[in-house]
Amino acid sequence: MDVRRAGERYRGGDAAAGIESLHAFSFGPHYDPDNLRFGAVIACNEERLAPGAGFDEHPHSHTEIVTWVVEGELTHRDSTGHRSVVRPGDVQRLSAAGGVRHVERNDGDVRLVFVQMWLAPVQPGGDPCYEVVHGIADSTPYAVPEAGAMLHVRRLAPGERTAVPDGAFVYAHLVRGGVRLGEQELGPGDSARITDAKDLEAVGARTGAELLLWEMAG
Repeated sequence: MDVRRAGERYRGGDAAAGIESLHAFSFGPHYDPDNLRFGAVIACNEERLAPGAGFDEHPHSHTEIVTWVVEGELTHRDSTGHRSVVRPGDVQRLSAAGGVRHVERNDGDVRLVFVQMWLAPVQPGGDPCYEVVHGIADSTPYAVPEAGAMLHVRRLAPGERTAVPDGAFVYAHLVRGGVRLGEQELGPGDSARITDAKDLEAVGARTGAELLLWEMAG
């Protein structure tokens, strides 16, 4: 298990435009050849957007983009004609495939915080697609077969235990609260990269926890 602390993230964004970004992997102007990916995950960005701030239309290709809103509302528009508002508890996925353009904005009047995770597809190309699962239930897995990955959302009460999926690669990101993962204590924004996970448990701290777990094939 390789634990990465929130304070170790690369800081990006544009403060003047109301955008603060925290990157867990090599990203944009910050190039780290030893931190390019883990399993299928190639980015895990924490984004904080002030009211009215956002990312203007920009392209993506050959990437599975999964977004988890922590607070506020995310307005999404893309070149395939989809428009939606994504709220806490929703899972949004944009499969960029052979190429797509999109806009992400905070059109609300309060701060928007979201976690966006990029996964590399097993095969490049294809047609882009988009979906939102509103109010995904706890412990309901969300499959991204294009990347050979499964997302598990865990909302743990204080002292509650949950099994970490066994797998060749498991990527854990703590959204809020505290959790004990094996022998490690994680706080908000911390992550863990677990290779050959087996018989591992996560336990909610006294504050409870909201935990995202990516289960990935080898």
